[in-house]
Amino acid sequence: MTLVGRGVDRVDAYAKVRGEAQYAGDVAVAGAVYAFIVTSAIAKGRLSHIGTAAAEGSPGVLAVLTPWNAPRLPHANQKSTPVDKVVQLLQDQDVSYAEQPIAVVVADTSERAREAASLLEVSYAPEAVHASLAAEVGRGRTPRTAGPRAKPDSERGDLTAGLASAAARVEGTYTTSNQHHHPMEMHGVVAVWPSKDSLTVYDTSQGIFGCRARLAAIFELPLERVRVISHFVGGGFGCKGSMWSHVALAALAARVGRPVRLVLTRQQMCSLVGYRPRTIQRLTLAAAKDGTLRAMRHDVISETSTFDEFSEPSALVTRMLYACPNVVTTHRVVPLDVPTPTFTRAPGEASGSFALEVAMDELAHELGMDPLALRLKNYAERDPDEDKPWSSKSLRECYRRGAAEFGWNARRALPGSVRDGRLLVGLGMATATYPARQSAASARARLLADGSVVIQAGSQDLGTGTYTILAQIAADVLGVPLERVRVELGDTTLPETPVSGGSQTASSTGSAVKRAAEALKQKLDALTPAERAARPELAAEVRNDEKADRQHFSTHGFGADFVEVKVDPELGSVRVTRAVAAFATGKILNAKTAHSQFMGGMVWGIGLALRECTVRDERSGRVVTRDLADYHVPVNADVPEFKILVIDEDDPHVNDIGAKGIGEIGITGMTAAIANAIYNATGKRLRDLPITPDKVFT
Repeated sequence: MTLVGRGVDRVDAYAKVRGEAQYAGDVAVAGAVYAFIVTSAIAKGRLSHIGTAAAEGSPGVLAVLTPWNAPRLPHANQKSTPVDKVVQLLQDQDVSYAEQPIAVVVADTSERAREAASLLEVSYAPEAVHASLAAEVGRGRTPRTAGPRAKPDSERGDLTAGLASAAARVEGTYTTSNQHHHPMEMHGVVAVWPSKDSLTVYDTSQGIFGCRARLAAIFELPLERVRVISHFVGGGFGCKGSMWSHVALAALAARVGRPVRLVLTRQQMCSLVGYRPRTIQRLTLAAAKDGTLRAMRHDVISETSTFDEFSEPSALVTRMLYACPNVVTTHRVVPLDVPTPTFTRAPGEASGSFALEVAMDELAHELGMDPLALRLKNYAERDPDEDKPWSSKSLRECYRRGAAEFGWNARRALPGSVRDGRLLVGLGMATATYPARQSAASARARLLADGSVVIQAGSQDLGTGTYTILAQIAADVLGVPLERVRVELGDTTLPETPVSGGSQTASSTGSAVKRAAEALKQKLDALTPAERAARPELAAEVRNDEKADRQHFSTHGFGADFVEVKVDPELGSVRVTRAVAAFATGKILNAKTAHSQFMGGMVWGIGLALRECTVRDERSGRVVTRDLADYHVPVNADVPEFKILVIDEDDPHVNDIGAKGIGEIGITGMTAAIANAIYNATGKRLRDLPITPDKVFT
């Protein structure tokens, strides 16, 4: 029996539960001291003065860095890739957002560093703050075109003609809130200068090679003189995919001659490491009497910072999900006095699928059609945006299996017609989809003299099970027991791999490991027994490029979510009581970790729909939901038992292992399914996230 596909326990599980797995902020380095970042009290303006005397005289303080004495870094914002962020490294007195880094205090203990930070005397020249997307759009501010992940706008067919030929039309504005990632492990870094021209950083990172390139540029070092290590990551969800200011500030502070440890507070994670931007989305859908889509328009406005740019690509899903001849999409951004947003689990698809799938539900109601029937009526047999066949698509089977398991046929179309005692009961559904990406990756496979195997790749394990699936892949290729395979990850001295983001780690690094193991097996098979015995080790390293076959196909995972909610009409409270989801995502590498990933995405869908909302004071630009007491995430009591169905799917085109990424697809249909179920329960069409009791009640 092969290991790939089975529900294998995590190979790193015992190290984690025993406390042996070292996370970046906990790495023990001899002589390490502590840094604390001081952040601005205003969102816009300039620093006038920072008085440091009291802090510098505080016990244990080694250094206080400010824009007036910090070393000059002429390449501080030389970006290595388009997704790099503009960072604040104490190079000027400008303040562009609330809680921006304005000083760093270094001391012999974390408590002394924080105490000294409180002694700084800071004065400002503040300016007017513009921190509300809704307010800026409301006063007529013109957004600018932006869309870094793909072309900002798209157009196919004749939208005007499509609208004119339609028998039914729905139009609506849908908004999504700011969200923060809030992984369990806060961002932490330990920076060490082994010599004046070499830097080692232990960082809680989803992309160690990008971090290395950025640090090398900032400190004007050869790439090979910078090493970044990230063996374990306690969740990332996108915020750990880029190098942020605190990483370089820790390295800057370590110039005092001692290794420096810097761990952000939960409150600082609300300003220093990105977030999901708020969106305002306008959708128009038009269809013939039989439900055939004639026209679709999706216009997206999201927020960005004044000094950098990030565009939330929410309309990408509208371009490809349904067969429609006439489609227009646009993406625009409004710069605000806020930090730069970033990728947040299923960026674009999470927010965009909410708007699209709620609009589809509205159109079904307008036509008097079953929402599932409307989606089947407009099933896309090939990608209508790229005009390519799918590498594989089993969405029909997801609809069929999910609906049958859930009991969708028993749904009553009339809103408010089903009760459980005094609670209103509603059923809703939505389509899930996410791109199946692959990037070039390298891996090394080593056979040691004792017959054990070592797999080496730079990739990071975010807690998703990367150590385990790579061990499974290698064990199957080489025909050795799983316990005889050791996987080494998270170090830039290992073969280079892409960022662990965009649901591409299994596809990219997994394919590279398979190829490396195959190359090792070929070397081994070519040797005689005597030659094998004479060698202390046999190794093979490969660089695996994106599969050439992919250019001829559109590669996506698909799924369908079915949800039951119960709504208290007197309190406005909503509880998800049942959920069934069916996913088709190529080959499943580990049934147990895959279930966890699907479930985690669905839980986040509950948070996006009903709980999570970063509240920013529009007057000061400061986030006021600054910890997990105020920023509400779903807890056990909010989550029912999910029924997750996995549809078998053979995809020879998507990559060498036939697997599609699953880390993000779980969120993409869940939020809209909940919103649609609330409508079925109450008759209230709620288009603004999160759907909190006050919105349900009024």
